[in-house]
Amino acid sequence: MKNHSRSRIVAIIPARYNSVRFPGKPLKQILGKSLIQHTYENTARCGSIDRILIATDDRRIYDHVVGFGAEAVMTGEFPSGTDRIASVVASDPSLQAAEVIINVQGDEPCLPPDTLEELVTSLQNDPHAAMATIAVRFGPEEDISNPADVKCLFDLDGDALYFSRSPIPGNKTGKTSPNLTYYKHLGVYAFRPQFLLLYPTLPATPLQMAEDLEQLKVLEHGHRIKIVVGSSDSPGVNLPEDLKKVEQQLCKQNSSL
Repeated sequence: MKNHSRSRIVAIIPARYNSVRFPGKPLKQILGKSLIQHTYENTARCGSIDRILIATDDRRIYDHVVGFGAEAVMTGEFPSGTDRIASVVASDPSLQAAEVIINVQGDEPCLPPDTLEELVTSLQNDPHAAMATIAVRFGPEEDISNPADVKCLFDLDGDALYFSRSPIPGNKTGKTSPNLTYYKHLGVYAFRPQFLLLYPTLPATPLQMAEDLEQLKVLEHGHRIKIVVGSSDSPGVNLPEDLKKVEQQLCKQNSSL
């Protein structure tokens, strides 16, 4: 049996069944395995991670996860994935003793493991940052105006300035500029356990509610978020039609192994 008290880097994957846009997506099959199993196995490829848990509010997901040999924990209903993870950490002293807790979205099965390594390292190297997250450059074929893709700005030291569903930075023309690099935020986070215990106690903030972005609450309360610029984007699953994109990406990854 593993000694969880010695787990320094822990990944927690929130998996909710009742997604508004795609109910039941964690259990959807891709190449003979569920989406949540692909995400779990991809996360396990990150060598620095000592322990992986899947946190869910649905017994079907819990039973499925245990069935393929992963560790699962049941939670209640929460307004965000961060709140769900915070509840898991609050109920487990061994998680509170970890150095870093990573929140890997359950619908991100193709995230490069080296990007997760960079995420962990960035938080370890900055003792004053509460958390870290990932941004990638928008590709030339992507629609920057799409509100489903969250944009982010960061300063010269790599600290987050703002996140928005609108294109940022703006300019006087109201149009995007070919001379600027625009960054897309990926909802993968690394936290210090102590900050996760604090997060649920922070009141909701105006910008958080206006943009419907939980990370803005962190900035509005004066906490720092470190930004890691990933080398490449990875397809996630938000809608049923995204399953095909993920399948194609997984096939590419498998052929390169």
